[in-house]
Amino acid sequence: MKVLYVTLSVVIADQVTKLLVRGVQIPFLGINIAGMPLYSSTPIIGNFLRLTYIENPGMAFEIDFGWKSFFAIFSIIASIAILLYLYKVRQESRVVRFSLALILGGAIGNLIDRVFYGPLFDGTSFFHGRVVDFIDFDFFKVSIFGYNFSRFPVFNIADASVTIGVIMLLIFHRRTVEEPQILKRGQ
Repeated sequence: MKVLYVTLSVVIADQVTKLLVRGVQIPFLGINIAGMPLYSSTPIIGNFLRLTYIENPGMAFEIDFGWKSFFAIFSIIASIAILLYLYKVRQESRVVRFSLALILGGAIGNLIDRVFYGPLFDGTSFFHGRVVDFIDFDFFKVSIFGYNFSRFPVFNIADASVTIGVIMLLIFHRRTVEEPQILKRGQ
């Protein structure tokens, strides 16, 4: 399934950018990237686009249920389910498979953070890592249910990949499923 190259590309881009932002040392390879201090921010396009390094212990929008392993286990199950579904729809349109590959890449990218970043960077156990977020946009200011949002939540390439994949799937999956049924009825 060639579409898995999309998944691999998302995972690589996600992890490389996270390691550049967070910083990494691999002495036996001579790699020493300082990264950014936690909670620091660097303007890219004024205040509209910034690199802001935060670590998210929960899932999207910092939702946390308290059980640290939950998100990693959920991501593993979701990734396996998406991979199986990708196999099942291997004859579907490319856009549906591409969408699923984006979602899978994003899930795996954040899963790597949750499973391995704890022992690698923080001295905690496996499944206790925090997701590195760094893309900080100032899109809108809105109030919802008494909560005021002055900036879009900080995210990463994996998050963007999942979001784009889900939006594409919502738009195109129904079309690709309904078109053959419409053709069958007309014959």
